[in-house]
Amino acid sequence: MFILVLQRVLVGAVLDIFYFPLWWYTVGAKHALLWCVGLLAYGNDNFAPGLWLKNIFVPMYGQYDFQGRIISFLMRLAQIIGRSVALAVWLVLCLILFFIWLLIPVVIVWGLTRALSVPKI
Repeated sequence: MFILVLQRVLVGAVLDIFYFPLWWYTVGAKHALLWCVGLLAYGNDNFAPGLWLKNIFVPMYGQYDFQGRIISFLMRLAQIIGRSVALAVWLVLCLILFFIWLLIPVVIVWGLTRALSVPKI
């Protein structure tokens, strides 16, 4: 009985080791990509440049005179530019996280082969 359990555990472990790279670059990569897209959507919800763009011609604080409209337009334009740049940086960070996910196994295998290689004397 113990031999059968041990055999099943060992076979399962070996199969998991060989299945891991396939999972990492298919199902795992899809999951990581969806997580990064969700993170980007969260950033878009926080920075919301589209909301500022939607209200660019609406005067701030009820100032309907000419100066109030000009100041409101310029402030919202500055907000749109700043928030769009921040969202672009957020997008780059999300892409970097996804590419780090893809590179982790490669870096680990490279490090293991480098550490286990026998130095030539």
